[in-house]
Amino acid sequence: MPLAMNTNIVFPEQFVPQFQISNPAQRQTHDLKIWPSCFAAVKAGNKPFDVRENDRNFQVGDMLLLHEVEPENEHDTGQTITRWVSYVLQGGAFGIQPNWCVLGFSDLPPIPTGITDIRLW
Repeated sequence: MPLAMNTNIVFPEQFVPQFQISNPAQRQTHDLKIWPSCFAAVKAGNKPFDVRENDRNFQVGDMLLLHEVEPENEHDTGQTITRWVSYVLQGGAFGIQPNWCVLGFSDLPPIPTGITDIRLW
């Protein structure tokens, strides 16, 4: 008896885009310092955001290269982690000071608008 083939393939949720950007060419990379306690929380996934002075015009889709540094002496520990900006809450509302922002983090990079099947991306 031949085996029936199942053509209804189900993929894990990782194939569902977390966020999209319209122009990936305009994405910037930001090298940022982060203290050890915050670095550990971001790495563990417990801190999917950061509060920053918005002196770099952060945008959704920007790549963040987070460098762990000791706060006492600014010594770089050599550990880094990459995150992408998935949301920017601008200051001036919700208790956030003007010229500051809250950045939402994603551990997956954005995909361009219109792409629906990232297995092909």
